[in-house]
Amino acid sequence: MSKKIERTKVKKQQTRESHQESHQECHHKWQARIKEAEDTIQEQTLIIEALVEEKASLLQTIQGLQEDNGAPVPFDEEWEEEPEENPEEEGLEEIPIGEGEIVDK
Repeated sequence: MSKKIERTKVKKQQTRESHQESHQECHHKWQARIKEAEDTIQEQTLIIEALVEEKASLLQTIQGLQEDNGAPVPFDEEWEEEPEENPEEEGLEEIPIGEGEIVDK
């Protein structure tokens, strides 16, 4: 009976070690994926920053060309918004009170 208990203990220990190794392997795989995702995000951030700088440079070039050619600036920093019109009020006339007649036909 003692040998059976020993074998069971050994099997449990082996199973426990196997699970630990599997867990560590899984942990390392996830760490690698996280690192890869972080690297990708960092690369994308650098690309976006470069594109923003390129856009600013192109806008300056366009503005300079427009100024050289005397063209009006399409968008000014301070532009006025047109007031919103109420569609219900459109086409309605104001009728002063007391001046309208009701006619029954």
